[in-house]
Amino acid sequence: MTGHGNGLEGSYPHQGSELKGTISQASRHGHDVISLMKPFSLGKFDLPHRMVYAPLTRCRALGGVPQPAAAEYYSQRATGGLMLSEATCVTIEAHGYPNVPGIYTQEQIEAWKPIVKAVHNKKSPFFLQLWHTGRASSVDYQPGGKPMPSSTNKPIPGKEYTIFTPDGSKQAAFQDMPPPRAVAVSEIPGLVDLYRVGARNSMKAGFDGVEIHGAHGYLIDQFLKESINDRTDEYGGSIENRCRFCIEVVKAVVDEVGADVVGIRLSPFTEFYGANESDPYPLYNYLLRELNKFNLLYVHMVEPRIGRTMNVIEVDSSKKSLKTFKKLSNAAFIAAGGYDRENGIVAIESGHTDLVCYGRPWIANPDLPRRYELDAPITKYDRSTFYSPNQVKGYTDYPFLPEDYETNQKSQDNGNVENGTANGHAENGAANGRAKNGAANGHANGASLADQVTAGASAVLDKDGCHLESACSWVNTEICALKKYADFGIKESRLPKVNTAQSEK
Repeated sequence: MTGHGNGLEGSYPHQGSELKGTISQASRHGHDVISLMKPFSLGKFDLPHRMVYAPLTRCRALGGVPQPAAAEYYSQRATGGLMLSEATCVTIEAHGYPNVPGIYTQEQIEAWKPIVKAVHNKKSPFFLQLWHTGRASSVDYQPGGKPMPSSTNKPIPGKEYTIFTPDGSKQAAFQDMPPPRAVAVSEIPGLVDLYRVGARNSMKAGFDGVEIHGAHGYLIDQFLKESINDRTDEYGGSIENRCRFCIEVVKAVVDEVGADVVGIRLSPFTEFYGANESDPYPLYNYLLRELNKFNLLYVHMVEPRIGRTMNVIEVDSSKKSLKTFKKLSNAAFIAAGGYDRENGIVAIESGHTDLVCYGRPWIANPDLPRRYELDAPITKYDRSTFYSPNQVKGYTDYPFLPEDYETNQKSQDNGNVENGTANGHAENGAANGRAKNGAANGHANGASLADQVTAGASAVLDKDGCHLESACSWVNTEICALKKYADFGIKESRLPKVNTAQSEK
């Protein structure tokens, strides 16, 4: 099967001026349209803006089956741009977290259908992320208590990496659990086929395409990264061999549903779950050249500022950057990790990426594109509700901006003129979060936005500002590490000091 497979291409208007008018209204009110709000043609999908909803695990698919509340959750956040589903298991053996969804049973396929329809009703294309955790699981999730399939028999190292039992009641470090099992070469075609069937089932559920999860220490990454893959057969050793499994998965998925509806997510620099590569450039340069042969719809990569526990760290952008990979890839490029409004604008305007993926801010702000367009206040997320079976709290109950927000804001700004301010810019206060000595919206670090910008990127931090753009799901939500980011070469001395004694899990 090489076509789209679900007949949805013509069932709602991905293309045309009708869609492009749903978000970018600022020019009608005398404002410049920010780069994030400019349209982009992603293959057959004409997107009204450059913001992509990230694949965020929420642990609300009870028993592995998506619940009705997910239709409201996803549709609340659908604004015409590309939507990515939470990471979704391609087989029962792929599970490694409580209450994450699957796409391998008919019940799951049927449960996804109304969710997809709700997103389509909001004019957004919707892709499902295909996921296998590999060794990032435990025997508690495996049928018959068998060892987890992986490229290796080495467990995930480090006490900081923990796993919960399927009912969420117990937690233990991976390294203290029974180890995974290095699959035999004869088993690998079966693993590859799981992704193919997952792609086929995704189209049956009505999705517009699929994203292959090849990042963050999960199964595909376990074959890619030298720190994990210790095989001596044709799937280990050389770069070519370590890329073989990933390429075979991509080929199987493309053969099933067509390259024009397939993307892949990769994390060259992120060392989550012990997935390290001493020099990522040779590995990913080779992989991207091979992926170019398939003419994929897009490549989705995680920024090097995302650290080993998914915290945001300072990096030297002259040594670690996605720029090389964007230039090499012939697909559309999506960048993820530590993005906010300001550095997202810079990333688009500088050509660093075509599209920007947003996660946590979009959880707490279902109308995030509108807020960014209007430079409106951002609701703070509630970390304790990220991973919970609760179908409402922290899931569908976050507020939207009032419909008359822009009108009221104009009236408020006009009223500030007699106090010596213009357009909300003041020395000691701000209507819109811009001030020399303080700021609204929770940004009060004693320095102005301008004072915290180097190379055109914002370094404003909030007190709990880690970003999680991926589906790496910790059920323990009590602690957070480094707060926000050194972006586009910002120096350590330029960042407000925060407490980094604890690390996020």
